[in-house]
Amino acid sequence: MTGRIGPGLVGEVMIPVRGGVEAFYAHPVDPREEITVGMVVVVVEYHPPRTVYVAPAFGQ
Repeated sequence: MTGRIGPGLVGEVMIPVRGGVEAFYAHPVDPREEITVGMVVVVVEYHPPRTVYVAPAFGQ
């Protein structure tokens, strides 16, 4: 996570793609959840062109 996300907020994640790293807008899978900068996340859903829904990879 490079930008905090939470209820009503859109964050940012950097994802390795095609041999580089690209930024994507990130929303929490659980809309009540807050995910802070630096947390490792897993992408649960992708919506083209640059939106992903994420969850913490190791729980809170």
